[in-house]
Amino acid sequence: MGTPGGFAYETDERGTVTITHHGRPAGTLRGNAAARFLAAVARGDDQQLLMARVTGNYKHGNERRAREHPRNRGR
Repeated sequence: MGTPGGFAYETDERGTVTITHHGRPAGTLRGNAAARFLAAVARGDDQQLLMARVTGNYKHGNERRAREHPRNRGR
């Protein structure tokens, strides 16, 4: 499985975190969720993985089936 990429985030003066994926809005965090996200970033966690998980663009449940597909067996 590849690593997530293309995510970026911005914070505003109110503490709201806006996450974008390839320049398009993907999610907004406010309050406790924003504070937890910023704490994880400050801790040094993988930012791309964090943003993928927060926006829901992470593991859709079909990874095992896709890996077993005849087209992907050699990978």
